Amino acid sequence: MSAERALTAFAGFMVLLSVALTVWVHPNFVWFTVFIGANLFQQSFTGFCPATIILKKVFGFKSEKELANM
Repeated sequence: MSAERALTAFAGFMVLLSVALTVWVHPNFVWFTVFIGANLFQQSFTGFCPATIILKKVFGFKSEKELANM
């Protein structure tokens, strides 16, 4: 799995988790959902996402480009 696909899966999981926390724990968890959405929005323009750095360094994921060059 590439880092880009892992990031998409991670973001989807975090959105679902934040919605569940908003519904069942406290309504202010909606701000967690807003943060995730804002981060995804800025990443679409800049290509920078801190979670990708963590996925690459900690879990060893490679980018689509790195996988294509193997």
